[in-house]
Amino acid sequence: MEALIFDHVRTPRGKGKPDGALHEVTPVWLAAQPLVALRERNRLDTAVVDDVVMGCVVPVGEQGGNVGRMAVLQADYAQSVAGVQLNRYCGSGLEAVSFAAAKVMAGQADMAIGAGVEMMSRVPMGSDGGAWAQDPQLASKTYFVMQGISADLLASLRGHSRRDLDAYSAESHRRAATAWAEARFDRSVVPVRDFLGMTLLEKDETIRAGTSVESLATLKPAFTEMGQKYGYDSVALQRYPQVEQIHHHHHAGNSSGIVDGAAAVLIGTAEAGARQGLKPRARIRAFASIGSEPTLMLDGPALAARKALARARMQASDIDLWELNEAFATVVLTMMEELDIPHERMNVNGGAIAMGHPLGATGAMILGTVLDELERTGKRTALISLCVAAGMGSAMIIERV
Repeated sequence: MEALIFDHVRTPRGKGKPDGALHEVTPVWLAAQPLVALRERNRLDTAVVDDVVMGCVVPVGEQGGNVGRMAVLQADYAQSVAGVQLNRYCGSGLEAVSFAAAKVMAGQADMAIGAGVEMMSRVPMGSDGGAWAQDPQLASKTYFVMQGISADLLASLRGHSRRDLDAYSAESHRRAATAWAEARFDRSVVPVRDFLGMTLLEKDETIRAGTSVESLATLKPAFTEMGQKYGYDSVALQRYPQVEQIHHHHHAGNSSGIVDGAAAVLIGTAEAGARQGLKPRARIRAFASIGSEPTLMLDGPALAARKALARARMQASDIDLWELNEAFATVVLTMMEELDIPHERMNVNGGAIAMGHPLGATGAMILGTVLDELERTGKRTALISLCVAAGMGSAMIIERV
């Protein structure tokens, strides 16, 4: 059974702090916004949707208790629509789309929605604790370090300089600003409104169009103290003794921003879509998840991409556009080097360094971004990927129809 993408929407990304534009709304309210938009713009009879799979990385407090089902209820979908929350860290949004697609491909759902949400201004990253960091036996045997240390370790291993990382990051801001100026996101970004109908945010909040290598050079490295004072550098060097020194080159300007956001992707069979009068926009060719070495943690995208390409019987050269979550600048540079991807085909409308990374939603967001770009440019194929904490990677290949 073929899984087809009929539509996708996302919210704008709001600054993930108490003064961010979206801070006043709850996670459930935000998660419901893309679901409402999918229903209204497609005149969708929601009773045909079998399940909503919702990625969320910190499912605690007001973001816990199966936020997927709560969003279904908040969005006034048919009572028969199920909902579930899943967590594959930063890959959760794309994994939610994969789970929804797998149900359709297996003949166990006619139509499903892969979605994601993260309210980082209200439920901060790390609020759920975590077995890896808090179990001393596990942390010791796997050489646990914080993710920022992994980013600087990867850059040190790959020989990426501070200027390399800053140059990539400045270009991310330039591309994102251009994309907004040219209305490339207009089809898919739905404004977030409060319960009175007042618009809170219509555009991604963290893009800085004037960012340059020179302005980024003034920022202090973010992870030096963490690595040196708290011993994480020593742990990483025990695992990678070939590295003489970890160079702390990452900072707030060449790492993904902390933001709020939500997204949803409508998936189904050709027959289910036809019954709703929907025209498919793309087919899902393949998807894959992999595990990688957990201390380094961030080199999974190329591995996941290779696995997905093999499943689709494709080569990297068959992919027209690449969309990789910009968790840290070194992650993108590494994947481009590993798969020989030219920069003009990677993240052509900017990425999370400019617009932010709402953990559980990003995968679904960037899938939609690259689908829009395929349609805008008349291209055919795209590969979406994310690095994932604890040493994992996720990837999906889509083809425009």
